[in-house]
Amino acid sequence: MESSHVAALHAKHQGLEARLKDEMNRPSPDTALIQLLKKQKLRLKEALSLN
Repeated sequence: MESSHVAALHAKHQGLEARLKDEMNRPSPDTALIQLLKKQKLRLKEALSLN
C-alpha cells in the first residue's frame, strides 16, 4: 500500500509540473495560479521526502 501511495504522489507531482509548464508558456500567464501550483508541488515534494 505504501508504494501505491508514493506512486500516486509522484503522478500528482508530474501532473502539477505539466500544468505549471503549460501556464508559464501561455502568452499571458496567471501568476496567482502559478504560485498556487508551485505551493501544491512543494507540498507533494515534502510528502514524498517523508516516505
